[in-house]
Amino acid sequence: MDSVKSSALTPSKNKLARTITKVLHIRALTGIAPVHGTQKVKPQEKISDDCTASKSTGSQSESFDSVDEEFQNRVQLQALLAKLFASISSVKAAYAQLQYAQSPYDAEGIQDADHYVVSELKVLSELKQCYLKKQFDPSPETTMLLAEIQEQKSLVGTYDTMGKRLESQARLKGSEITFLREKIEEIKKQNRLLEKSLDQSGPIAVTGDLHLSGVNASHFIKVLGHTIKSVRSFVRMMVDEMKSAGWDVDAAATEVEPDTFYWHNDHRCFALETFVFREMFDSFHQLNFSLPNESLPEKRKQKQFFFARFMELKLRKTKDFLSQNPRSTFAKFCRFKYLRLIHPKMESSLFGNLDQRSLISSGQFPDTTFFSTFAEMARWVWLLHSLAYSIEPEASIFQVRKGSRFSEVYMESVIDEMYLSPDSDPVVAFTVIPGFMIGKTTIQSRVYLSQ
Repeated sequence: MDSVKSSALTPSKNKLARTITKVLHIRALTGIAPVHGTQKVKPQEKISDDCTASKSTGSQSESFDSVDEEFQNRVQLQALLAKLFASISSVKAAYAQLQYAQSPYDAEGIQDADHYVVSELKVLSELKQCYLKKQFDPSPETTMLLAEIQEQKSLVGTYDTMGKRLESQARLKGSEITFLREKIEEIKKQNRLLEKSLDQSGPIAVTGDLHLSGVNASHFIKVLGHTIKSVRSFVRMMVDEMKSAGWDVDAAATEVEPDTFYWHNDHRCFALETFVFREMFDSFHQLNFSLPNESLPEKRKQKQFFFARFMELKLRKTKDFLSQNPRSTFAKFCRFKYLRLIHPKMESSLFGNLDQRSLISSGQFPDTTFFSTFAEMARWVWLLHSLAYSIEPEASIFQVRKGSRFSEVYMESVIDEMYLSPDSDPVVAFTVIPGFMIGKTTIQSRVYLSQ
């Protein structure tokens, strides 16, 4: 606030000094203020000569009088213009005060500002009448000086009001930001409670009574939504475990996606998400889904085969299914993906040992929260793969290359538009969630956009 005032008054002081100099110059020209307050006295012997000379130059004196009168009129007109500009500045200051009083609403302030505006408009009207009737101020130099002072005071008042208004708006925006942050935290808590209740309620019948002939893209999209939620739940748990073990999560994200510009530090979690999605969906386009020794039926029976696999697992709890079917294809899939996704050094750092890895390698499954969350994620990925080869036409997976230009047809940004400038041309930094094609239906991939 102080900086605004000081920057506004510095040029005003210079302008005021120039006005005072101009007024003094006018006084000197019109003979109002003699130099040094003294007058020169002519010698006695020259008085008669001067009188004679004045008679011979009478016509010249008349011309000088007309020039002085014209100069005086010009100065008076300048004084009127100075008063006009000063009054206009006062109107601007009054209008700024009126706007400030309106938000937040201040009835008394609005009334005072209204009276201020009306009084200054009356002054403008009076100045107009003075100009039309040629009623000029007899002391133009004093009027110009006072008008300049009034104009500077009005400018200072305007800047002061604008500063108060900006401060008020800043406080209002700060309150809105605080409210939105609290609302976001509340929504996050509600989401965590919902996810917890969903996990405790067991598997969800996302398809109801379904037959092979009725499977379509909408069922695939519904299962994909649950798959994405399960992956993100596992990523959150993994990040929490990493933080508890003293990991530098930002450094881990940089290791996954190096040389990436992030709009916000919190966005580095997307790099960890893309790592998990990339490992879990690796070989999704293959029928055996990373299991080379799996036997598959002939082509004409493949859709029935994958649909039966989908129906077998969709209503079962993951923990119960693995304990009852430790040698099933899905159990092999869980072992294979866990050993690939969780590096031995990472497991040893998080849990202090390799006990879970040893159990899984020996054909058993640990009864831990970490593995249960992983197994639930693996179950949804397995269901999505089974459904992809059950529908007609089959679903195909795709991923966007780094550096590709953004396309709303095939991509969806995982960050808000507020981070992206309207004039910028963002490119894909990495694919977080792959996209899918089912005939002419495109399920957009979700990408992180960067510079």
